[in-house]
Amino acid sequence: MWVKLYHLWESLRRGPGRWRQLFRTRRARRGAVLLAGAGVLAALFVRAAAAPVGCANEDLAPAALMAAAAAQSRGGQAAESGAAGAQEKSPEKVVYLTFDDGPSATTDTVLDVLKEEGVPATFFVVSAENNAKYLPTLARTVAEGHLVGLHSASHRYSKIYSSTDAFWQDIGELQAAIAPYVPEPCTCLRFPGGSSNTVSRKYGGSGIMKELKAQAEEKGYRVVDWNVCAEDAAGGHPTVQEIYDNVVREVDDRASCVVLMHDTAATKNTAKALPDIIRWFKNAGYRFDTVDHLPAA
Repeated sequence: MWVKLYHLWESLRRGPGRWRQLFRTRRARRGAVLLAGAGVLAALFVRAAAAPVGCANEDLAPAALMAAAAAQSRGGQAAESGAAGAQEKSPEKVVYLTFDDGPSATTDTVLDVLKEEGVPATFFVVSAENNAKYLPTLARTVAEGHLVGLHSASHRYSKIYSSTDAFWQDIGELQAAIAPYVPEPCTCLRFPGGSSNTVSRKYGGSGIMKELKAQAEEKGYRVVDWNVCAEDAAGGHPTVQEIYDNVVREVDDRASCVVLMHDTAATKNTAKALPDIIRWFKNAGYRFDTVDHLPAA
């Protein structure tokens, strides 16, 4: 303490100029601290502003990817029995392209690419307000040999997962909305977020997905997840190259691939990446099909 008092006395003794210099130095330090703090707050604000709106990758269940991969592996990788030392028969390589959350202004572009490349796909559709004007596109989708599956009328997690009754009411609304354009009943269903999602627990409890999956089976629906994800629903708006790379990376050595993509107004880059994605699968020896032909688990 005596040392501190001595230094304070010396500062005063050397005159007001020295004292003002010391004050300015401390004020500068405080200013630097304030500026640094402001920079951190600004960074946090920018990061929050960039958060995705609507469907986001964090809503999708990684467990669903593993479940789908296991199911397809069991269904598509049977080995031939034979003499001792006989090699297993190589499984046929099949890819199922799927698009969620449409139709939108992007859907026609996706359909153009599929037509040009001569491959089928499956569209898990939504009939929310922003989809309504594009629902007639489903007539073209069916006419060109693609499959339409059920996703959700509203895609609002808080509504559809509040109870099992709420979910099936939502699906009923979706069926009514698409009926004028899709003549055949839809038997394939993809739960928003996937069948193993955890976001539903917030609204309907920990057991709601188990109940819904059992009810879907009772009603005759085939629940379809995925094992390859384009990650195109990310809030950061991935580039065409990033979407392509995401798909190719997740294929790995899978013989049966159910690829999750989106055909929303916000995923135009997916439509741009699609030609190269299709050509990659063709060059790798995959056959294209719709999910109603998936092997049984």
